[in-house]
Amino acid sequence: MTPSTSARLRLTDPSALRRRLQQRDPFVGLRGEEQLLLVALDHPARGSLDAGGRPMAMADRADLLDRAAEALSRPGVHGVVGTADTLEELALRGLLDGRLVIGSMNRGGLHGSTFEVDDRFTAYSPAGVVEAGLDGGKMLLRMDLADPATARTVEACAGAVEQLARAGRTALVEPFIVARDDTGRLRTALDVASVVRSVTIASGLGSTSAHTWLKLPALPDMEPVMAATTLPALLLGGEIGADLDGALAVWGRALRVPGVQGLVVGRALLYPPGDDVAGAVDAARSLLVGPGTTS
Repeated sequence: MTPSTSARLRLTDPSALRRRLQQRDPFVGLRGEEQLLLVALDHPARGSLDAGGRPMAMADRADLLDRAAEALSRPGVHGVVGTADTLEELALRGLLDGRLVIGSMNRGGLHGSTFEVDDRFTAYSPAGVVEAGLDGGKMLLRMDLADPATARTVEACAGAVEQLARAGRTALVEPFIVARDDTGRLRTALDVASVVRSVTIASGLGSTSAHTWLKLPALPDMEPVMAATTLPALLLGGEIGADLDGALAVWGRALRVPGVQGLVVGRALLYPPGDDVAGAVDAARSLLVGPGTTS
């Protein structure tokens, strides 16, 4: 579907977008010890558009959707994380049938803003996840211990975890300890102690953790991170620059740590060095452990 066709449909039959998403064939679940591979394309909704050294790479919506379509066409890709504007487009293309579909929720902490840690739920709400027929909701939990606004985000995420659990939906929580540098830019702490601390906070959100998964950075020393929780964890890709091989090596080691259940990768696979989306996806897939994968 071309951008012009999609725009016309939004004018003439807007309910078709939600209807197609709701009517998709459901995800059938995992086989045995199979690990997951999800593609993330929720960055633009909070104004984060840079990828692969290109400041406006993700601003071209048709290109972004084409890259996501190519990634989803590869064997062994289980699903996608996105906001409604992207998920509805992928559903119209018939690309979400049988996929695990996670709606991104708090996109109000706009990239580079002074209020970035006050990450309001401006995309999917827990009720919106259920109404759209999605499998779960993903939330970003950045905690700046020097910024009082952090408390609102922690509280909102705890409430979302609880509401999703009541509806039998997965809450995918992505926690980080962050701080502002001398220029005022928000920086993520990726030392083991900080990541462990973020994991322990995220694991305790809500009145049940039965439906909570974690989305965590892949560290060279992943064992103490996973020792801090009994929740399943998926590894995020992040911005890798030109070193895809280095990222693959780190992911491969981390995927062997007990409790790690797969990968959720966005820009690193959608905008890889050399723009070979299929090759990057296949390389990531080859790292996973389980039925039909390379161990």
